[in-house]
Amino acid sequence: MAEAPIIIDAAKCVGCTKCVKNCPAAALNMVERKDSKKKLAEVDGGKCIACNKCVTSCPFQAISAVEVKKTGASDLSQYKNIWVFAEQIGGKIQDVVFELLTTGRTLAKDRGCKLCAVILGHQLGDAAKKLIAGGADIVYVADQPELAQYEANVYTEALAKLINEHKPEVVLAGATAIGRAFFARVATRCQTGLTADCTRLEIKPSQDGKTLLLHQTRPAFGGNIMATIMTPDHRPQMSTVRPKVFKKAAPDPKRTGQIKMETLKLAKALTKLVKTVRDPNNVNIQDASIIVSAGRGLKKAENLALVEKLAKLLGGVMGCSRPCVDAGWVNVAHQVGQTGKTVCPKLYLAFGISGAIQHLEGMKSSDTIIAVNTDPNAPIFGVADLGIVGDALEILPQLIAAVEKEQAKK
Repeated sequence: MAEAPIIIDAAKCVGCTKCVKNCPAAALNMVERKDSKKKLAEVDGGKCIACNKCVTSCPFQAISAVEVKKTGASDLSQYKNIWVFAEQIGGKIQDVVFELLTTGRTLAKDRGCKLCAVILGHQLGDAAKKLIAGGADIVYVADQPELAQYEANVYTEALAKLINEHKPEVVLAGATAIGRAFFARVATRCQTGLTADCTRLEIKPSQDGKTLLLHQTRPAFGGNIMATIMTPDHRPQMSTVRPKVFKKAAPDPKRTGQIKMETLKLAKALTKLVKTVRDPNNVNIQDASIIVSAGRGLKKAENLALVEKLAKLLGGVMGCSRPCVDAGWVNVAHQVGQTGKTVCPKLYLAFGISGAIQHLEGMKSSDTIIAVNTDPNAPIFGVADLGIVGDALEILPQLIAAVEKEQAKK
């Protein structure tokens, strides 16, 4: 049973049941005492919502609330500037970094501070200059042999040390395999919170209007609601953001900024990368410029061959909505949406996809969207640049034939 936020004094409880009747969460019940015929109130910590109605309703003062000590940064004014963790693999800065720098410029302007990037690695070359061209005012560079390959413990220690020394107000990272693997550990090391998989970031006043906070919005409960989270008492405010959620601006090679070299004393790695093996069947739909997606309207797995063929003809990849994955038609690597991948291709074609909000959030930023669905009121038409009301299984063969005919002319 989970630890409860209330304490019941067995010596004072007489088993009157008033607390049970007043509990809106059904977290209290009466149990038999071993030493008395009277019953004793018991709380289920997993259900208790700490509303304290039982505390005020008990006429014998047998229930008291557990005192919660509020902790946080001792002086929030020490924390300044917005940081972007510049993830690199083999010296190549990942695209999500430039997406974060683009939205980071807006956040820094609204906050009235500088935008900084922090990069960890070895033999990084001109990476810092690329980050300045991408929007950073200051770049913190830790270029050391220990950081040549990503290792969770070493990277956690390195970033935590830099955060504790320079005290940024906000730290952002991509919700990539690396970002997800160690960013939560950094937050724990710095004794602050982390909002994962954000789809929107804004600087807005706090509830009391006394300060400006980062409003971090992310899907919750399977994407059925959007939750906006704030961190009023701890610093830094930390978030991971899915790739392709924000569009990156074109780099400006004329931009100037500061490059600050950092030398860190780091512990030895606890793990060693021996070999990297890539799955030949895996597909990275986030990097595709053309995606042809299938939905429930394709009716059965065999019909996905039409979608795959069209995607190949167009030089793109096949995507899908969640029902296709749930039905076992296709690997989850192809799934587009909040529970799959967020994509932003130049062309997105949707066949038999009605357009649940979870799917739309994952592809609505595409440059051009073409949708085919039998329902004229399908939500996907609300974001489509071109909507075709019709049966995907009738239109797909015609479209494939038309593309093959055009390609035969070349």
